[in-house]
Amino acid sequence: MSTEYRLTQYAHGGGCACKIPPGELEEVVRGLRGTPSDDLLVGLDDGDDAAVVRIDGGRAVVATTDFFTPVVDDAYDWGRIAAANALSDVYAMGGRPLVALNLLGWPREKLPFELAAEVLRGGMDVCTAASCHLAGGHSVDDPEPKYGLAVTGLADPDHLLRNDSGRAGLPLSLTKPLGLGVLNNRHKATGERFEEAVAVMTTLNADAAEAALAAGITCATDVTGFGLLGHLHKLARASGVTAVVDAAAVPFLDGARAALRDGYVPGGSRRNLDWVRPHADLGAVADDTAILLADAQTSGGLLLAGEIQGAPVIGELVPRRAGQTIVVR
Repeated sequence: MSTEYRLTQYAHGGGCACKIPPGELEEVVRGLRGTPSDDLLVGLDDGDDAAVVRIDGGRAVVATTDFFTPVVDDAYDWGRIAAANALSDVYAMGGRPLVALNLLGWPREKLPFELAAEVLRGGMDVCTAASCHLAGGHSVDDPEPKYGLAVTGLADPDHLLRNDSGRAGLPLSLTKPLGLGVLNNRHKATGERFEEAVAVMTTLNADAAEAALAAGITCATDVTGFGLLGHLHKLARASGVTAVVDAAAVPFLDGARAALRDGYVPGGSRRNLDWVRPHADLGAVADDTAILLADAQTSGGLLLAGEIQGAPVIGELVPRRAGQTIVVR
């Protein structure tokens, strides 16, 4: 049945590329302030990947949610990708996911519920692989299909990965290649299937987070809808430093440059670049490379201020330069 319905055709966007643009989102949440508490270790202040609340001396709860429209046509793969993406926020904070709840929006008069069951099965299989309980959730009748998870995890409050703890002199590492946005956009337009992209999006960031903590790394974020440049801008801004990126060292998926050349660029990727450009020096790279560096990723890798085995070093953090959080060379 999954081959009879192209799920990406039932949504205006796909995956994390359908996020509200970062500049607009920051305006929306600018005035939101919760009740101050010493136990709220990570909240709204720096736009980190999840909320973290201390529950006792050695434990903290990590809470997050993430959902989106179909990024691939296959229902089972979409479920796996959406679940891996939601769990990633917990890993990006240095936590371990404990329990998750399904979030499902379904156009019940357009798509059969057998496909919804395949989406949920994909999410269940990824949660099982992550040793995370998946128990229940919530569903609504929705004009567009949407799926994701609300996830609760645990972390050591004294050993978190945060986006505000970077310091000058640290290298920058990236654990997954870029190009998911343009490849997914090509898939949506043509139906071409990119197995490497699916494999990347369904790979959990658990091992990378564990390696980062073991290496003593304290600063990290995951690379999703705001692209490498967008998430790096947030990290550098929160940490009070400037990030220098070596564009030649950044890994890309096979076919990403061809998809860009052929015009398959998500609107979200262009909006990411527009948002970052006033805070960046991009003069050393061509426009096509800048677009790929801002490409909206779905279930992307971890961006680490530090080094772990197997992850390429793509740049470094340096003392803050006036008006700039990112320099690409």
